[in-house]
Amino acid sequence: MATNITFHASGVTRAERSQLRNQRGLTIWLTGLSASGKSTLAVELERQLLHDRGVHAYRLDGDNVRFGLNKDLGFSEKDRNENIRRIAEVAKLFADSASIAITSFISPYKADRATARQLHEVPTPGEETGLPFVEVHVDVPVEVAEQRDPKGLYKKAREGVIKEFTGISAPYEAPEKPEVYIDNHNTPIQEAVGQIIAYLDKQGYLPAKAQ
Repeated sequence: MATNITFHASGVTRAERSQLRNQRGLTIWLTGLSASGKSTLAVELERQLLHDRGVHAYRLDGDNVRFGLNKDLGFSEKDRNENIRRIAEVAKLFADSASIAITSFISPYKADRATARQLHEVPTPGEETGLPFVEVHVDVPVEVAEQRDPKGLYKKAREGVIKEFTGISAPYEAPEKPEVYIDNHNTPIQEAVGQIIAYLDKQGYLPAKAQ
């Protein structure tokens, strides 16, 4: 870790940003197996938040981020840990700016997701409180994910071409108490998004819907 550094606080408080934008910043963390439907859900959630609720949201997708920010990382456990750490930091920056960050990453390890949550709970210097972190477990049986397999990854994992593949040769540690649980094998996309938005409304995280 670098030592000769100093945190420079903003001249604008989070409360001021929230008031100006009429929304609260937070992170929605979608976790689940590959092919569980996380990205599809994140795309529709982002669209509805922007167009239907008028709040600014931005989606951080697992594959997309590996084209740029995390292109130097592989899929070993160490690299997966670092992948999630970086995304958690970026998501917190979005949330701190009074935006809604939507992350869709397998994030298979409980410890990494706990670290992401704790990072949000620790107040940014100059602020008194942390930021909301909403964990959403997008759940499907591995057999269903393997049947979908739009990228052919499970097949390659079964053949030994892909090593340390979550659900086949590497573990997925399911959340024990996510804020939102979605059975994405039996739940239509609109209903799944509705579950997340209903939770956000219940917690008071979204402005009231225009009549």
